[in-house]
Amino acid sequence: MSKLKKNRKNINLTQEELSDKSGISVRTIQRIESGNEPKGQTLKILAKTLGIKENELLEKEEALVEVNPALIKIINLSSLPFTIMPPANIVIPLVIMFAKKQFSPLAKQIVSIQILWLIIAGIIFILSSFMKNWFSLGNRFILLVMIFLVLSNMFIILVNTAAIDKKGKLFFKLNFSLI
Repeated sequence: MSKLKKNRKNINLTQEELSDKSGISVRTIQRIESGNEPKGQTLKILAKTLGIKENELLEKEEALVEVNPALIKIINLSSLPFTIMPPANIVIPLVIMFAKKQFSPLAKQIVSIQILWLIIAGIIFILSSFMKNWFSLGNRFILLVMIFLVLSNMFIILVNTAAIDKKGKLFFKLNFSLI
């Protein structure tokens, strides 16, 4: 649906009523609603008549990306076997995402979460190595940190999978995307 048609319907006007209020011919309104962009004075008059900003009539509708919940769950769960090999927990979901052409914000968010987890896990692992030496904690401390990191990633993946199954969205999500 064109922006003009959407805005016109929001204020309950027919094409004829919009034509009468704006002084723009019905035929011009029909052309704009069928895909032609309004320009110049026509754009200004229509925006003023509808009570909106000019750029609101020019914005393109975002193409809706078909989201396949089963495929999203597969992309998310594909990280699970690779939680002990961190770079693979990003590469495998990316390969599936590109192979299946699933570029939805949800799929990108899943990979972004794994990238962020990898960065944080790397920092924690490096800090734990220093802490082991500073506090003479021994090798068991490093092993416990590694187990904690793997379990935390498994927890994130499984909770997000359950949320996708129940609500169709992620439980752990970012306000930004890394891809």
